[in-house]
Amino acid sequence: MSIKHGLLALLRTEAKYGYQLRGEFEAATGATWPLNIGQVYTTLTRLERDGLVAAAPGEGDGDGRSMYEITDAGRAELTNWFETPVTRESRPRDELAIKLALALAVPGVNVTAVVHRQRTSTMQALQELTRLKRQSADGEISWRLVLESMIFAAEAEIRWLDHCEAMLSRHQKSQPPKAGTPKQQNTTPGVRR
Repeated sequence: MSIKHGLLALLRTEAKYGYQLRGEFEAATGATWPLNIGQVYTTLTRLERDGLVAAAPGEGDGDGRSMYEITDAGRAELTNWFETPVTRESRPRDELAIKLALALAVPGVNVTAVVHRQRTSTMQALQELTRLKRQSADGEISWRLVLESMIFAAEAEIRWLDHCEAMLSRHQKSQPPKAGTPKQQNTTPGVRR
């Protein structure tokens, strides 16, 4: 999630303080991506520098905090963001895929155990997300969308882990045993039982 675009979206209708933006961002995402106030103000400073937001004229709270409003350039940026599909290339690296690839490359790592631990962890997360979904009110549509995205992602990760385990098993069975080792011993580099 782009904090920059999230703040622009929240400023679309009216000027707001940084603390208001943080609270509304967390409410809209169900606190899935909690922001610290430093992130909010750092992002607002960059947005102001880039001409996408401006301090609201004549508005302040007496404690030195400014209200921010979106500029025309900010509205154009926000419109472009909403109209541009998110591509796979723009998403962050998948730490789990990298972790499994490296586990296969490093001798002595039990890759099957890494997959099992990850599946257990993801299953627990999926159960918690499902519980949260059952408890959420029907009117909380923005939170439900985020929550269901996380549920779908967890389900997909479990399917992918099942696929990884099947690939590892097929690979292990296809490897000829080294001389002097029993056939059932794992000879895949980086994989041991």
